[in-house]
Amino acid sequence: MARARVRVRAVLVAVLTLLAGTLVIAGGTASGAAATRVMPLGDSITGSPGCWRALLWNRLQEAGITEVDFVGTLPPQGCGVAHDGDNEGHGGALVTNVARQDQLVGWLAATRPDVVMMHFGTNDVWSNVPTATILDAYTTLVQQMRASNPAMRVLVAQIIPMAPATCGECAQRVVALNDAIPGWAAGISTAQSPVVVVDQWTGFSTAADTYDGVHPNASGDRKIADRWFPALAEILSGTQPTGEPTGEPTETPTVTPPPGDCTATYRIANQWQDGFQAEVTVTNTGSTAANGWRVSWTFADGQRITQIWNGTLAAGGPDVTVTHVGWNALLTPGASTAFGFLASWNGTNSTPTLSCSIS
Repeated sequence: MARARVRVRAVLVAVLTLLAGTLVIAGGTASGAAATRVMPLGDSITGSPGCWRALLWNRLQEAGITEVDFVGTLPPQGCGVAHDGDNEGHGGALVTNVARQDQLVGWLAATRPDVVMMHFGTNDVWSNVPTATILDAYTTLVQQMRASNPAMRVLVAQIIPMAPATCGECAQRVVALNDAIPGWAAGISTAQSPVVVVDQWTGFSTAADTYDGVHPNASGDRKIADRWFPALAEILSGTQPTGEPTGEPTETPTVTPPPGDCTATYRIANQWQDGFQAEVTVTNTGSTAANGWRVSWTFADGQRITQIWNGTLAAGGPDVTVTHVGWNALLTPGASTAFGFLASWNGTNSTPTLSCSIS
C-alpha cells in the first residue's frame, strides 16, 4: 500500500512538472504572440537583399520598439547587420501576377501578419502595365489581407523613382502610379483596417540613391528605412493611423512666438517634361514651440500644383499658400517638417521666393 502511495505521488509530481513546463512554454508563446507581426511585401526593392529592412529593424530596437516580429516565407539575405530578416520580397515579381495567381493567400496563411508594408509595382511599371490595372491588383491584395485578418493595417508606398537605361518612359509611369495611390488608398481605407500611404518618392534620387537607376544603394536603403519608420513606429507604439489627420496636437505652447520665426526651403526633387516634384522644408527658428505654420509664394512661370501631401493647399492662380495638417502642426524650436507636391510647368521652372510664418 505504501509503495502504491509512493507511485501515486511520483505520478502526481511528474504530472505537475509536465504542467509547469507546459505553462512556461505557453507563457513564452503568449509573450511571442504579443509581438506585432509585420510583413514586408514587394519585389526586389523589398528583397534581394532589401537591406533597408535591416536598418529599419535596428532603428525600431534603438527606439525601444521591441515587440515586433518581421514575418515572411523568405529568409534574410545577408546585409551584414543582425536583424529579423523574414520577408516577402520576391525579386522580379509583378504585383498584378501575384494578385492574379492568388500567391499572397498562401503567404498570409503561413505567416499571419498584423501589418503589411507594401512597396510593389516596380516591375509592373517597367512592363508598361496600366496604372488602373496595378491599382486593381492592390485592391485584390488588400481584400486578401482582410480575409486573413479583418483588422489588418496596411502601409502602401508611393514607390521610389526609376530611371533604367532600357526604359525611358518608366520615370513618368512611376509618377502616374504614385499620383493615383493616395486617392485609391482613401477609397479603400476603413477604420478597422486603415490603408496608409508612405511617400518613398520625395527626395529619392535615382542618380545618388540607386546603383542602376532602379535598385537602392546604401544611401537609398537609408532613405527607404527613414520613410517607413514614422508610420510603422506609430502602429507599433499602439496607435492606429488612418491616413487622415486626426486633429490638432493636444500639447499647446504657453507662449506664441511672433510671426516669421521660421524658414522655408524649396527644392525641386525631380523634373520631367511638363511636370516636376518639389519639397519644402519648414524649420522653426524661434525660441518657443509653434502650433501651426504657413508658407506662401507666387509662381512666376505659370506653374500649377496638381497634388500635395503633408500640407493643406490654398491656391489662386500663381499665388500659393500651404499650411500644416493636424499631425505636423507642432514644431519645437529647431524642429523641421516637410511637405511635397507635384506640379505642372512649361518652358521655365524658376524657384520662387518663399515667406514663412508660424502661430
